[in-house]
Amino acid sequence: MNANPEAIRHELMERGLARAELDPDPIRQFQQWFETAIGTDLPEPNAMSLCTVDASGQPSVRTVLLKLYDEQGFVFFTNYGSRKAREIDRNPRVALLFPWVALARQVQITGRAERIPTAESLKYFVSRPRGSQIGAWSSPQSEVIGSRSLLEAKVAEIARKFARGEVPLPDFWGGYRIVPETIEFWQGRESRLHDRFRYRRCEESRDWRIDRLAP
Repeated sequence: MNANPEAIRHELMERGLARAELDPDPIRQFQQWFETAIGTDLPEPNAMSLCTVDASGQPSVRTVLLKLYDEQGFVFFTNYGSRKAREIDRNPRVALLFPWVALARQVQITGRAERIPTAESLKYFVSRPRGSQIGAWSSPQSEVIGSRSLLEAKVAEIARKFARGEVPLPDFWGGYRIVPETIEFWQGRESRLHDRFRYRRCEESRDWRIDRLAP
């Protein structure tokens, strides 16, 4: 496949998406599409929009980064005091969107968010650059702050505090896993006649059912 995103977009739109070529497992299907996005050098192909809902029913959306995924679900990391974390703790039903617009592709996911074990969060935290570790300690995410200089002063304070050793995992920081209930693969086509296939988990068998959706 040509590594030029525009050429790949044209090829994918011409070819479309057929039921016969779908993997029965949506995680393996996601892996195929994700690797294509990585292979075309798209900026941050792991960027995903996360939608949560507050206690009044008001939805909010922001971009987070996918850091891990497997048959259990899709993992991102955040401050547990952030707006998204507070909303997830009240209502764990969320939605994700991978908007690979340059490839005329999207992946939409709905499911439930759950905190991952502390040991898993620690394993990822120690792999982060030291600056990101210090940033996790320094930012009261989603809270009002008076100025950038106050944030930078806090960063300097934390850097001094942990200057002589490793930066420990904050007890207010960690990962969430989105356990999928539906996963939809959207392939753009000409004349807005797109190909859409939705995987839906069957409650009884826990197998995945695949349906084609109208564009």
